Amino acid sequence: MKTSNFLNKLKKEKKLELIEPSREVRESYLKKSESNLVSAKILLKSNMLEESVSLAYYSMYHILIALLFYVGIKSENHTASIVLLKEVFNIDNFSIKEAKKERIDKQYYTGFEIKRKDVEDTIEKAENFISEMIDFISKVNNEDIREYRKRFEKS
Repeated sequence: MKTSNFLNKLKKEKKLELIEPSREVRESYLKKSESNLVSAKILLKSNMLEESVSLAYYSMYHILIALLFYVGIKSENHTASIVLLKEVFNIDNFSIKEAKKERIDKQYYTGFEIKRKDVEDTIEKAENFISEMIDFISKVNNEDIREYRKRFEKS
């Protein structure tokens, strides 16, 4: 399977590995996520649409990183982190994959119009994703952490 080859390559490079679970790092990334979402909304109000899209994505990405650190998984690759959301936690990763694609398109490419409504939709999707992730994280217990770590090792 292509995904497992990709993850195994990152594991060999130590860009994806098991570490000690950390509530402190989880809390830091939860705060980063919240700050990014607030900033995305401020940028939207200031009509800085491209920047708003980027921070909406990062608000989603940072809450995902909070979950990974909470269970003791270090990931230095955005795509791998998003794959792990589905593979290890069985959480639908469609919205964060789409937000990542939007961020890349808006940040690196030109020649298109960014519509305010699309940015508003991206922020709404980020809010929903973050809400679902906060709910999920709040329910994770020590037994769950052990199980997720086992799944990570098998991925």
